[in-house]
Amino acid sequence: MAETGGYHVVLGATGGAGQALVAELVRQGRRVRAVSHRASEPWPKGVEAITADILRSDEVRTACRDAAVVYHAANVPYSQWQQVLPAMTESVIAGASAADAVLVVVDNLYMYGPSSGSMTEDSPRRANGPKGQLRARLEEVFLAAHRSGRVGVAIGRGSDFFGPHANSAANLLVIEPALRGKTASWLGSLDAPHTLTYLPDFARGLITLGTNARAWGEVWHIASGPPVTGRTFITEVFEALGQPPRMRRLGRGMLTLAGLFDRQIREAREVLYQFEQPFVMDTSKFERVFGGSVTPLREGVRQTIAALQSTR
Repeated sequence: MAETGGYHVVLGATGGAGQALVAELVRQGRRVRAVSHRASEPWPKGVEAITADILRSDEVRTACRDAAVVYHAANVPYSQWQQVLPAMTESVIAGASAADAVLVVVDNLYMYGPSSGSMTEDSPRRANGPKGQLRARLEEVFLAAHRSGRVGVAIGRGSDFFGPHANSAANLLVIEPALRGKTASWLGSLDAPHTLTYLPDFARGLITLGTNARAWGEVWHIASGPPVTGRTFITEVFEALGQPPRMRRLGRGMLTLAGLFDRQIREAREVLYQFEQPFVMDTSKFERVFGGSVTPLREGVRQTIAALQSTR
């Protein structure tokens, strides 16, 4: 199908990736429909906002009507993944298929499991926990839908997000505490290289996938900045605030203790390996085909702080 003319429909529009997508689509002058489970704050002028239960195929079909591209940015808490995400996947595929739209899937790196080197799109799927194994199964469901001709699919993957609206460790454990004059925390090792993906860059990459037929039917690692250590990231944040850096490391023992009282923390222990050793996403495939311009870390930190300060 042709991309031009229809709506760019963002499912899960109130999440971090969803809000970044809506903002970038508006900036590009696209026709945008923001879909969320509940009514939210007013969107930018020209955005059509609707509510829908993404687990209900009939509501998703209505939300996707007249779509050229559907961006699947919806998610649920870790504890609901096994029960909810498979059904959500089928509902989203059905909705995009009914509209004859391209489906762009927002994805992470969990399916690769612990890796001894940089992760590429061809890296073995070696997840040793239920979340990563589920992500690997869902990847195959999406790509099977593409191979069968049911719907055109492109999967865009990012590493840990930071940026305005990101519900992530980088925002919650580093930037927001720093804004309150508190000590920043980092999971695992402060000195292991780690790829961070700036949400506005990620949104631009996802739109590239949705509007280029070359991308369809494949998995793509969206262009991100060079890997940094937690120590470097925290230092950048405090320097942007004109403060001396204050940091601490949260190890496995501390998370185990905290997990006794918080299920989300308990669930997160499965992916703690991502912060205990180098965790580097290779984005050369995307850069080779579409280019690799990304926001420098310092500028991304500055923009994120400014956005968060404006809402305080």
